[in-house]
Amino acid sequence: MHTKTWMILLIAALTLAVACESEIDGKAAAEVAEPTAEEAAPAQEEAAPAEEAKEVRELAFNTEASKIEWVGAKVTGDHTGGFQKWEGVGHVSGDATLEKVAFTVDTTSITSDDERLTGHLMSEDFFAVEKYPTATFESTKIEEGAEGDATHTVTGTMTMLEATKQITFPVTVKVENGTMVVDSEFTIKRFDFGIEYKGKADDLIRDEVLMKLHMELPLSAEAVAAEPAEEGSEG
Repeated sequence: MHTKTWMILLIAALTLAVACESEIDGKAAAEVAEPTAEEAAPAQEEAAPAEEAKEVRELAFNTEASKIEWVGAKVTGDHTGGFQKWEGVGHVSGDATLEKVAFTVDTTSITSDDERLTGHLMSEDFFAVEKYPTATFESTKIEEGAEGDATHTVTGTMTMLEATKQITFPVTVKVENGTMVVDSEFTIKRFDFGIEYKGKADDLIRDEVLMKLHMELPLSAEAVAAEPAEEGSEG
């Protein structure tokens, strides 16, 4: 009986471990901090001449070819979704060097793999889209080098609901067929941004949410008319 009991417990433990596996596991975590005074303040007009000296171009992301997706996890499994409406720009200098990115997401356009969940995500428990219809991000620094397979590290200010935070995360930047392609996967903690709904007692929701970004920035008018760049990674 003793051996049989231990076997049952072992099988139960292994089953639970498999059930708890998530796409979120093992992904890079964004560093989150309070924004510096400089980041929290509105951008100053004096910054413009410096950008002009570097011949920086402001270009619009091709939102039709780009994706902003997310993965959330509960005890019983993952849910996936994204945002259908957003707009953004990238500042590019010289020989296709990414200097800055900024984008605004329409939170009312959130989608998920479950219609009932989508409605819940729009409610006060999560994004409260009637009160906070947009979320924004603006980079303050983009540096070459990052952990893992990423090529760059992006730091910037993210505002969602009533929270404004500095976040730092890895990205991969490459140029294909006249289009700059920016890919990234990283986790953020929703509690940091005031989304604190915990879920049901027997099916709790994890704090971490995986963000999956695939953004295409055409570097010329010809690139806009061309086919979307082939994605180098899943997302």
